[in-house]
Amino acid sequence: MDLVRDPDSVLSDWHAHALRFEREIGKVVLGQERVIRLLTIATFARGHVLLEGDVGVGKTTLLRAMARAIGGAFERIEGTIDLMPGDLVYHAHLGEDGKPRIDPGPLLRQGEDLSIFFFNEINRARPQVHALLLRLMAERSVSAFNREYRFPHVQVFADRNRVEREETFELPAAARDRFLMEVQVVMPQADEARRSLVFDPRFHDVDTLLMDVESGVLDPEALGTVARAIQIGVQASPALEAYTLALWDAVRRPQALGLAIDGVDINRLVQGGASPRGMSYLIRAARVRAWMEGRDMVVPEDLRAVFPEVMAHRIFIDPVYEMRREPIVAALIAGVFERVPAP
Repeated sequence: MDLVRDPDSVLSDWHAHALRFEREIGKVVLGQERVIRLLTIATFARGHVLLEGDVGVGKTTLLRAMARAIGGAFERIEGTIDLMPGDLVYHAHLGEDGKPRIDPGPLLRQGEDLSIFFFNEINRARPQVHALLLRLMAERSVSAFNREYRFPHVQVFADRNRVEREETFELPAAARDRFLMEVQVVMPQADEARRSLVFDPRFHDVDTLLMDVESGVLDPEALGTVARAIQIGVQASPALEAYTLALWDAVRRPQALGLAIDGVDINRLVQGGASPRGMSYLIRAARVRAWMEGRDMVVPEDLRAVFPEVMAHRIFIDPVYEMRREPIVAALIAGVFERVPAP
C-alpha cells in the first residue's frame, strides 16, 4: 500500500471499502445502521468498544459479521466469577491418552491473526482479569510462557451485564477509559426489521447467516496504516479546535454555562471529566466520521455525532445521581451542545 506515493487515491479506495464493509454487515444485522456506523468509525480509528444492550439483541452476531468482513480471526470468552487471567492464555485438560495437556487459550489460539476479541459480560470477571485485558488494549500484547505475544491487529469488544448486580465487578475508571466508545445496542425500531428477525428462518441460524457476509472486505494488516493516513489527511481548523476545547471545559464545569437539569444540583453534579487522552479519542473518531462522510475537514457535526459514545463514560458524576446516570448525562450533553456556540 503506497500511501506516500498517492495517499488521496488510496484513501478514496478505502472509503469505498469502508462503505462496502457497512453494507455487508447490514445484510445480517438489521435495524442497527447507527451502531454499524459507530463500529466502523471505531475500526478505522483503531479503538476498542464496550457494547451495552439487552441479551439477544445481536451483539455477538454483529461482531462475528465484522470479523468476517474484516477478514481476520474472531475469538470470544465468557466472563464468570471464577475466571482467572490464565484462562485467557491457556487451556489445561486431559488428553485422550489420559495425560495432562496445555493448549492455547482464546487469546493465543489465533496468534497474530486475531482481529476481534469479544469479552462477554466483562463485569462478571475479577479485577485480575481486567488488568490483563487492560494491557492487551493498551499495548496489544500479553506475556505468557516466558515470552511476549503481540496482537498488532486486535480490536477488543466487551459487553457487561447491567441487570444482575450479584457476583459482578464493575470496571475501574482506568479500564473504561481505554475504550474508545461505549455503544448502546437497542432493539430495532423498524417494524419490518423486527418482523424479519422474528419470523424469517434465515435469521435463526447464525452460522449459515454469516456466510452471506463477504469475507475479507478489509485487510486487517493494512488497517493501522490507513488509520494513520486518515488522522493525517483529515484536518481540523483553528475554529474547530477552539470549539472542541470549549466543549471540554463545558462538560467539566456545566454550572459556568448556567445549565439546569430537573432534580439535579448542577454545582455538585460533575466530579471529573475527560482526560487529554479522552479528548484525543474524540478527535480521532471525529476525523474518521468526517472521512466516512467524504470530507477532509472536521466540522462540528462530526464531533456531535460521536460525542455521546466517546465522552459519556468519561464524565464522572456525584454518586447520588449514579442510578439515573443515563438520562442525566444525556441531558448534560444536550445542554452543552445548546449553549456552546458552534463555528
